[in-house]
Amino acid sequence: MTVVQLRKLGLPLINLVRLKGIPILEQLHLEEKLLRTSSENWCIVNDGTISPAIVMGMSGKPAELLEVESVIRDRIPVIKRFTGGGTVIVDHGTIFVTFICNRIDVPSVQPYPQPIMSWSGLLYDEVFQGIGDFHLRENDYVFGNRKFGGNAQSITKNRWVHHTSFLWDYETKNMAYLKQPRRIPKYRSERNHLEFICRMKEYMPRSAFIEKTLSSVGSRFLVEPTNLEAITAHSDTAFTHSTSLLTKQELEEALGSQLSPLE
Repeated sequence: MTVVQLRKLGLPLINLVRLKGIPILEQLHLEEKLLRTSSENWCIVNDGTISPAIVMGMSGKPAELLEVESVIRDRIPVIKRFTGGGTVIVDHGTIFVTFICNRIDVPSVQPYPQPIMSWSGLLYDEVFQGIGDFHLRENDYVFGNRKFGGNAQSITKNRWVHHTSFLWDYETKNMAYLKQPRRIPKYRSERNHLEFICRMKEYMPRSAFIEKTLSSVGSRFLVEPTNLEAITAHSDTAFTHSTSLLTKQELEEALGSQLSPLE
C-alpha cells in the first residue's frame, strides 16, 4: 500500500526510531522527554542494551524487590523509571518496544491502563499469530503460562506511553538479583522467576520478531522512520527527568533496612 493510500485511510503518523544497544537509562530519558515535550506519536525499538541493569517502577522499593547486597557487590545499576509496573533486569538479550501516542490519534483507545493494554495485545496478536500459545494475561505477554514480556505505562491528560521489555533471551544467574515480589499475578501462583518466565528465542528469530512488530505497527499507523541524531538536533526544550539512577548511598540505605531487625 502506498503512502498516498495510507493517508486516504486516515491513519495517524508515527515516528519510528530504531536503536541497537542503547543504554536503557538513555532510552528511558528519551521516552520521558518525548512524552512530556513532543506533540507527535513515536514508536521506539531498541534491540538490546549494552550491559545488565535493573529497572524498577516509579514506586518500587529496592529493599522489597531486590537482593540488595548482591546488587551492590556486583555493581549492577538500578534505575527507577518514570512509569509504573514491576521490576526487571535487562541486558543484551532484551528487546524494548515503546509506543508514545496522542489520545486524539488513537481515539478508539480510552486513556486508561486496561484499554491501552488490550490495544497492545491486539497488535501483538498479529506478531505472534501461529507462534506458541500467545496471550495477554493480566498485564503480561505470555506463551501458555510463561511470561516473556513485561509492560509499564504512563498516562497524561492528552498522551500516553506503553513500553515493553521482551525477554528474547536472559542470563539465568541475573534472575537471582530479584526477590519474589509481594504482589504477583494470579496466574504466577508461587512459581519462582525461572519457572515463571521463558525465552522468546525458543519461538522465533530475533529479527523476525522486530520485523513482524513493525509490520503490525504499519497496519495501524503511517510510519515515518527517523533517527536519534535528528531528534537530538531538533529537541532543545528544557526538561527535568524523573527517571533516575539510584546512588550507592540509596542502595546501602535499602540494604540497612533489610538487615535491621523488625521493631
